[in-house]
This record gives sequence, structure tokens and C-alpha cells, in this order.
Amino acid sequence: MSIPLLEYQPSSQNQRVAGYEVPNEDTPWIYRLEDCASADEIQELIWAAYRQVFSEHETLQFHRQIQLESQLKNRAITVRDFIRGLAKSETFRRLVIEPNSNYRLVELCLKRLLGRSSYNKDEEIAWSIKIATLGWGRFVDALVDSEEYLSNFGETVVPYQRRRFKDRPINLVTPRYGNYWRDKLENERYKWGDVRNFLDIARSLNLNPVIPQPVQTANISIPDMTRDNKQEGAVVSVNPSASFPVRL
Repeated sequence: MSIPLLEYQPSSQNQRVAGYEVPNEDTPWIYRLEDCASADEIQELIWAAYRQVFSEHETLQFHRQIQLESQLKNRAITVRDFIRGLAKSETFRRLVIEPNSNYRLVELCLKRLLGRSSYNKDEEIAWSIKIATLGWGRFVDALVDSEEYLSNFGETVVPYQRRRFKDRPINLVTPRYGNYWRDKLENERYKWGDVRNFLDIARSLNLNPVIPQPVQTANISIPDMTRDNKQEGAVVSVNPSASFPVRL
């Protein structure tokens, strides 16, 4: 028996209020399958879906889901099914699921699949319980099959950030893993977590200290440079051991 979704009170956010702003460069570009009349336009829609779900600014060749792309181009599946397939792919699991906790996965998926931030911590807790009890696949189904998704994106629209009233786009301020995973990677790479590593590195250094040598000044004679004793064309002799003889 699955646990029902816990109740939470939705907060008042921009996407829950009808927009009145004048369209400008912050207005999201909406990709619809029915607007794609050529193969290039369909490919642009596919790239938009990759950017939205994977949140990678440059999609690598081995991240592409060729089978899903082919089915979408042939109209065998809808855009909603394509989004569902990307969120359940092995690439998404490697890029997003493995380096994040359930709470952060809820935050990321609400932004990428529903186009909004989480209302509050209660909503993150409620959906994280769904991940723990249903598994990842059924959690994705619950979001993509939800009334909120269908009413905003339907079957043919790529999800987008709804009503970005201010601040930067979600994919620019929400990296695919948090600080704790970044610190773990740094610790594994540079081994900063163990002080003994610093001691071992210090002991392994072979340093040759430079011993300063005193300057010998006993045999250096300083010539008389006063104006009264200066003679035209005279040459002042100095000790041969001096480094810089002076000619007047």
C-alpha cells in the first residue's frame, strides 16, 4: 500500500498568478510540436527539451537519447512522453540522481518538469517520501501525469520556467549537484579531508636551504671624494680586491 502524498499549503508565487508583464527578453520561448513544420524546427524543440531536463548548456553526443528522438520525429510519442523518457534515462540518473539527495531531487524536478520552484519545505518533504516509497520512475510519472503539468504544458509543449518575473533563469542558479557533492569531489581529487596527507607531502619535499655568505669588506678602501681634494684629470686608485674602481 503506497503512502498518499502528504498535504501541504501552496505558497503564493509568480506562476500561480496571472501575468500582466509586457513581453521582453525575459519572456520564455515556448516550443510546441504543432509549430514544427520542418526537421530543423523539430530538432530545435529536442535541444530545448535537453536543456530543460538535463540543464546542460552543451549537450554531448553520448548524452543524446537517439531512440526517443526518432520516435518523437516520427510522431510515435508526444513531447510529454519525450520529457518523461529523458527524466528516466540513464544519463539523467548519472548526471542528477546519483549526486543529490531526495530533497534536492524534488527541488530540481519541480523546476525542470513543472517549471516552478518548490512552494516550501513541506512540499519537498511530501514529494521526497514519494521517491522513497514509489521509486524514481513512478515519481516522474506522478509529476508528468499531474494536473499541473497537463494544464500548463499539455502533450506538445516543452516545459519552461513559468513567469520568470525577476532574477536569472532557474538553470543558471541551480547547478545539477549541491555544495556537499562538490566538496566530496574536491576531497577525493585533492584529498583535503585528511591532515596526514599534508604532513606526508611536507616530509617528501627535499629542500636545500640557502645559507647566506657574509660580505668581506676588510680590504676595501674608500677613496676621498671631497671637492677640495679633487684634481683635474687625477685618477683615484683603489684596492684591487674592490669590485668597482671609481675613475674621476
